[in-house]
Amino acid sequence: MSPMPANLKLLPGSLVRNGELDSQARPSVDQLKAEARAHLDGMIALATDGVVQEKTFKSFEQSLIPLAFGLARIVIMLFLAAGEDREFARTPERAERSGRTFRRRPAQARNLSTFFGVVRYWRTYMRADSQGSDRTGFHPLDLALGLTTDRLSMHLLSLATRLATTMSYAQAQAAIGWFLLSAPSTEVIEQAVLGLGSRTGEWFALCPAPEGDGDVLVTQFDGKASPTATDTELARRRGKRRKSKHPKSPRHRGRTNRARNGSKPRRKKGDKSKNGRAATVVVMYTLRRSGKLLLGPINKRVYASFGPKRHAFEIARREADKRGFGKGSGKMHQIVTDGDDDLAANVKEYFPEAIHTIDVMHVIEYLWKAAGCLYREGSKALCEWVDAQKDLLYAGKAAEIVEELRKRMSALPKARKGRRERLSKATEYISKRQDKMNYAKLRALDLEIGSGAAEGAVKHVIAVRFDQGGMRWIRERAEALLQLRCIEINGDWDRFIEWVHEDMRAAATASVRPKRLQQKTASSLPKLPEAA
Repeated sequence: MSPMPANLKLLPGSLVRNGELDSQARPSVDQLKAEARAHLDGMIALATDGVVQEKTFKSFEQSLIPLAFGLARIVIMLFLAAGEDREFARTPERAERSGRTFRRRPAQARNLSTFFGVVRYWRTYMRADSQGSDRTGFHPLDLALGLTTDRLSMHLLSLATRLATTMSYAQAQAAIGWFLLSAPSTEVIEQAVLGLGSRTGEWFALCPAPEGDGDVLVTQFDGKASPTATDTELARRRGKRRKSKHPKSPRHRGRTNRARNGSKPRRKKGDKSKNGRAATVVVMYTLRRSGKLLLGPINKRVYASFGPKRHAFEIARREADKRGFGKGSGKMHQIVTDGDDDLAANVKEYFPEAIHTIDVMHVIEYLWKAAGCLYREGSKALCEWVDAQKDLLYAGKAAEIVEELRKRMSALPKARKGRRERLSKATEYISKRQDKMNYAKLRALDLEIGSGAAEGAVKHVIAVRFDQGGMRWIRERAEALLQLRCIEINGDWDRFIEWVHEDMRAAATASVRPKRLQQKTASSLPKLPEAA
């Protein structure tokens, strides 16, 4: 059984290989209709012949997949050919666009990688008059359909990029290859990430506030470092590649690299540093009052950035205003942090009206550290002392805890220098933040006393994707992927891609210039004046 007539070869092998295609043969709409019907008949014949031959369902399904994809590719070519006929009828021999004159030229062939594989289509070219310095022309069909110069469909680029937000570029390429006839290279996927990532700032600014919010807004801040490439590693990456002495032997490449670069200096015991650079994570959601309880979370949204901490607060302030919790709104807004001094200063500046709460688990951690300075590790007395302080903490009596710690400090021998330092640190941490630890009142209002949502986001948004073995990131390139991961986690991916597609289509139509989504260089990290 032949899935297509022998006298009409339509489908290229890849973006760059056309196989036995006649590059000059442009199939008509009628030819493509006939080809689609013939292909469908072949699929029907496969089903009936499979019953006669007593094929298993497994073998039938496997045989059907390439035929179904082949039919889809022919139907795509039919759609493009019909669109070209329509645009050709609309396009005059001579046209003026954006103050420039264009003349119609013969149709040009182009290979396009789609979800179903590579297709070949023809589209009329409008060439600019040679009098001006800008001789860039355009293809009316590409502008009308929103096709970019990437040679990959927007849907395929979106799929590859979306997978890259959850797994490495190599894994994303492999996963696409399991299901589709052709997969974009890892370079194409990364360039698509950078291209889409350059548009995330504008998207977050324009994205409307969610509907159906609750009565209380809760915002939580936390940070997480991801391994970052050192200057030495970057120099090796960007330097001229030398030929390997053993190109066909993976076993000997390491030996060659060590001879070339020298041995690495031995780390000190316990040194697990990854040259980490921290990103700030923001989690926002609302709670709805129902009697004495606050129900939620409602409309949970996550934002993260490797930019300055103040940038994250700029974004949080903007989103709070969008959601109707601006300054002077009279609505309750609670902010939960881990007690970081920089976060506290930003909370005071950007959210003076909010209730600032310190995560109770961080306070309890300091109580355990203090107990380790006073009692033997694992002893019953240690646990009983911590439990007693926790009871005071939840009762809103942080001042009594501070008094107890200071009394214990005065009784601790001066010879115990290490213990005194640790106990002093715990005392200072709790003493400075007493006004943010009224957990009795917070529990009575059914507000948050912990930052579990932010802690979970730190692991889910950053650690899972950016802190795996062997990873070394450049912050600007990681920023693009991090922002896209937030959009995916927030459930806004389809809306974001549709917005990018329409924005690129409108820009291309207005300027009569082909647009490209992929880009090789990363955008700079957010700066405060731009974030406002």
